Amino acid sequence: MERRDFIRLSTVGLGTTLITPTLALAKAVKQPTVSDIYYTKESPGRWKDKIAGHLPSIGIEKAGTKITIRVVTSHEMKGYEHYIVKHVLLDQNYKFIEEHLFNPDKDKAAISTFTLDNYSGALYALSMCNKHDLWLNAANV
Repeated sequence: MERRDFIRLSTVGLGTTLITPTLALAKAVKQPTVSDIYYTKESPGRWKDKIAGHLPSIGIEKAGTKITIRVVTSHEMKGYEHYIVKHVLLDQNYKFIEEHLFNPDKDKAAISTFTLDNYSGALYALSMCNKHDLWLNAANV
């Protein structure tokens, strides 16, 4: 075998050794889907019987340039045993606007109020349950 052929074959072998496992690993790793991150009414995943108590509802009231957003999750608050941990408000690009944390010893209902100025477009509300994961709903302002 000539030296040039040896170098060429060695380079190809090394490349194959490095690339093949990476390609196999990329195919084996499951890419996350929407229901791996949060649940929705249309995609409740394993919690299809939990939609009514976990999906946040979004109420919108406008007064001039002030917009009041009311997020309600009709979930019972059973102390630290089972409760809504927080509500998170996101803008149309899924960027954080504000959140409200609940105290399961004091809060009897999962209700949050947020005030925005001059906002228009889609809004998203997340509701996080300590047992049944994260739920997302949307509304337009």
